[in-house]
Amino acid sequence: MKIPVKFVSPLTEEQINDLNRVIKESKKSQNRRRAQAILLSAKGYCIDDIAKISSVNRNTISIWIDKWERTGISGLEDKPRSGHPCILTDEEKELVIKLAKEHPRSVSTIIALLIKKTGKRVSDTTIKRILKAAKFTWKRIRKSLKNKRDNEEFNAAFGAIAELRQQHEDGEIELWYFFDPGFDLQPTVPYAWQPNGEIIEVPSERSKRLNVLGFFTPDNRLEPFCFECGVDTDVVTACFDEFIKTMKKGTKRIVIMDNASIHTSSKFMDCIPKWEKKGLIIKFLPTYSPELNIIEILWRFIKYYWLPFSAYLSFEDLDRYVENILAQIGTEFKIDFAS
Repeated sequence: MKIPVKFVSPLTEEQINDLNRVIKESKKSQNRRRAQAILLSAKGYCIDDIAKISSVNRNTISIWIDKWERTGISGLEDKPRSGHPCILTDEEKELVIKLAKEHPRSVSTIIALLIKKTGKRVSDTTIKRILKAAKFTWKRIRKSLKNKRDNEEFNAAFGAIAELRQQHEDGEIELWYFFDPGFDLQPTVPYAWQPNGEIIEVPSERSKRLNVLGFFTPDNRLEPFCFECGVDTDVVTACFDEFIKTMKKGTKRIVIMDNASIHTSSKFMDCIPKWEKKGLIIKFLPTYSPELNIIEILWRFIKYYWLPFSAYLSFEDLDRYVENILAQIGTEFKIDFAS
């Protein structure tokens, strides 16, 4: 039996913008997946391919397309569900939150302790609903190097950077952070809430690496350089030489960067005096102090929030999505570092 081919109707520019907004801003992963599926269908991906990318069956994709055709963007949202009132009092909900802070990895432990303290049994879903309402999020636990750093040096650097940021806001200097991460087809995989019986799968394979070097300010100005070659001291110094060419006469730029070996090599250090003569000053962060580098926040947003799952379909897709995001930082993609 021949399976009929189904695609969404051609999308208007407004519809494309609306779908991209859902992908970037919706707090519900299911809504983001549905929006991505509609965009993929509009690009010519068949239902079977979209089903593999979205990790659902083809009937689900067909239903999403039908809802989109009938009701547009509102069809991506789940309808409100009715339910009975929670059996827990406000005080008992506060107890759930307290227990979650003491046992953050185990919902079953929270339920067992709740039964012991209140005599009431609730479902996993109820516990998760209470925690989500209290602004809890299921995500990876972050590794920390705080025990290895010099706290006195860290505090001094924290105060100095705060002063530099104020000078930047006042227009006295330009404060930039240097970065040099890379992207490949082995994605950073976050935890995500997923419906029962459905699994979000992200394609993963060995690939060449897209290295991104550049400079970023607290007010979302970006000067990026992309390479598919390896990165060494020569590449880094070449980026700094190009970066200096964008400076206006009389401008003073402070560049904050970490202590990676290619940043502290003798070849790199030998270049610092000539850059200082042109108004560019290098400030190295203390060791084991990633919290002082706003680049950590930028790359977390790119890798965990802004890059869609479809970016990992091929290296060409990854390259295109990364460069598109970099080109729109400061306009479509922004981070409020003051919040």
